[in-house]
Amino acid sequence: MPKTVLVTGSSRGIGRACALAFGAEGFRVALNCAKNENKMDEVIDEIKKTNPFACGFVCDVSDYAAVKKMIASINKSFGGIDVLINNAGISHTGLFQDMEPDSWKRLTEINLFGVFNVTHAVLPYMISQKKGAIINISSIWGIAGGSCEAVYSATKGGLNAFTKALSKELGPSGIRINALSLGCMDTEMNNNLSAAEKAALADDIPLMRFGTPDEAAKAAVFLASDDASYINGQILGVDGGFL
Repeated sequence: MPKTVLVTGSSRGIGRACALAFGAEGFRVALNCAKNENKMDEVIDEIKKTNPFACGFVCDVSDYAAVKKMIASINKSFGGIDVLINNAGISHTGLFQDMEPDSWKRLTEINLFGVFNVTHAVLPYMISQKKGAIINISSIWGIAGGSCEAVYSATKGGLNAFTKALSKELGPSGIRINALSLGCMDTEMNNNLSAAEKAALADDIPLMRFGTPDEAAKAAVFLASDDASYINGQILGVDGGFL
């Protein structure tokens, strides 16, 4: 029987690429978005060209009650979630001194508490099955810290610590949890950068280019596969050698 994957924040960027990649691998794919339902439906239609098992859920991952309802619906439709990709996230670029508390509160609610909410809701099934894989989408700034992205960096640093700590709790239940520490990726999240700024960043990357969403998705598929069966609690760099 095909496995089921839930990809949060899958209407665009890394999440979209992950949903398409897992769909191509024959997974039953549950997609999620907070607002952009039309874009999510486009991804579903793309998956269904070769795989009939795809459905979407509009849900703000920072709302625990809404997350619980979403997971219950997925379990009813697909019989449980075998792989979780915690991708939903937002960014903010600017000096910390110019931020307002509402801004850093929202970043934390989505990037960190959202992961807590979805992971907590998914775990009962995985624990009962004594198997599962969780991949958290993190960032190099969670390790190195990014100037003008202080709060974003803090949320990703927290996500890395959560990944390592929870891997110790979940390992005895046969559940693996890892994170992808993404570098400069060619996604809408970096559209605030000018062409000159992107070129300067690329010059600092040993591979001399930004990564693609497809490259991140392939790493996620690997971590979810049996080929990665002894990889647990790791923060895997997908950054072209930046760090």
